[in-house]
Amino acid sequence: MSGEDTTLSRYTLEGTRESPKRMTVDTGEATFEIGHDVNPVEYLLGSVAGCLNSTATMVARDMDIRIEELTVTVEGGVNYDSYMGTETDDRPGLQGLEVTLEIDADASDDELSAWLEAVKARCPVTDNVENETGIDVTLESS
Repeated sequence: MSGEDTTLSRYTLEGTRESPKRMTVDTGEATFEIGHDVNPVEYLLGSVAGCLNSTATMVARDMDIRIEELTVTVEGGVNYDSYMGTETDDRPGLQGLEVTLEIDADASDDELSAWLEAVKARCPVTDNVENETGIDVTLESS
């Protein structure tokens, strides 16, 4: 593609339907199954938690903060009426997320406040959840 941003790390994965509630996802490097251990919404929440953990660790390293323990709690609610085909004014997705980071680290309150702001500013997954990311869905029929 001409004009493509060469600084982007590109990700492509493919999901294959195993049943109405299960899909095997192949990333090219690994496979996992959605609907076996957790549902798609829980995978999304897990992605938020996982990315916050990774980003928090990187930011702590950059700020010379040693993390002893970190727990990330992500909570959100979905009204499944739209998904089930029932009339509703609610969006079909999560209505909002509440995230709590509980940390034990060798840092002052001021340092931890600066750390949290940097984590929030640098986390790719939370950025995608918080800000609109365009999605182009197409259909190919065989």
